[in-house]
Amino acid sequence: MEEVKKCYGCGAIIQSHNEKHIGYVPKNATQREHILCQRCFQLKNYHKLQTTNLTKDDFLNLLDHIGEKDCLVVYMIDLFDFQGSMIPGLLRHIGFNDVLVLANKRDLLPKSVKERKLEHWVRRQLKQEGIKPVDVIVTSGKKNMNMDSIYDAIMSYRKQRDVYVVGVTNVGKSTFINALLKHYAQVEEQNLITVSEFPGTTLDFIEIPLDNHSYLYDTPGIINDHQMTHFIDPQDLKKIIPQSELRPIGFQLQDKQTIYFDGLGRIDYISGDQASFITYFSRQLKIHRTKTSNADALYNRHKTFSFELNGMDSIEKMKTYDFTLKPGKCDIVISGLGFITISSHGGKVKVHVPPQISVMIREAII
Repeated sequence: MEEVKKCYGCGAIIQSHNEKHIGYVPKNATQREHILCQRCFQLKNYHKLQTTNLTKDDFLNLLDHIGEKDCLVVYMIDLFDFQGSMIPGLLRHIGFNDVLVLANKRDLLPKSVKERKLEHWVRRQLKQEGIKPVDVIVTSGKKNMNMDSIYDAIMSYRKQRDVYVVGVTNVGKSTFINALLKHYAQVEEQNLITVSEFPGTTLDFIEIPLDNHSYLYDTPGIINDHQMTHFIDPQDLKKIIPQSELRPIGFQLQDKQTIYFDGLGRIDYISGDQASFITYFSRQLKIHRTKTSNADALYNRHKTFSFELNGMDSIEKMKTYDFTLKPGKCDIVISGLGFITISSHGGKVKVHVPPQISVMIREAII
């Protein structure tokens, strides 16, 4: 029986028959010990994305295999977009396996926020989802934060079992695994997993030996199609995905005032006393305040915003969410784009976003 070879970058099964299908390499390259498919080669060297016909259901079906195993699940979530990075119905897919939660992208939140406070906040959010992790570790795969603690936790909680790293697209799984490989396995740079901001870079399980009988698996990112990142032109993703610590921009709003987040969404302060609105978005997005009475016309003129979505040529095409604020502090989260921390005595807000995008209110993270 012929050995099945996989791309070390994305996990796709290697083939040399169809250049347009995933896993393609020229025939003369199929005998190499470590094989990188053409798609990953283009991503790594030319930042070019070859689309695939794989769907959200294809990736969820792969996740179902984990529920059939006795293993440790390392569940990576995104502190910048926590709710957007939750996998719906995760426990249905992974069964009764132990879950170690890694709260990634700590580097994006202000340094003044204490790590212990973030950990407790994550635990409260997970409790609402019915998830009881064996542990929660705050990290930044990009900055190699707490890597020793994570490595020790994985080795302790796995109890000689396989380990599966799961999460949604762009949560940072592959970056994290590459950091582990560099620090603990001395893997050479050219043999690391393919990483990019494009959703769906990893296409199948990538198997990494832990010892003679067990493995760590990188799994494909699950597509949460209510996130803004899935409706942006792939070449523009870096403009909305923060690359460095968020710079909060604060506004003191009276009622009947509006804040635009470039051309991607807006929040109207409908009623209430003066309140503090602090925005946490990519530095490349233009944040603009105006009177609510002028807000519709401002969008429809298409002269103010540097960033817009195809087909959203009128504010009337956006979906609206209405929220009643309780006295105190809360976050309004636009999935995949950012969040607004509001401190108020109560009041009402309305959020406008493209129809597919989720918006939610939560306990303030900062």
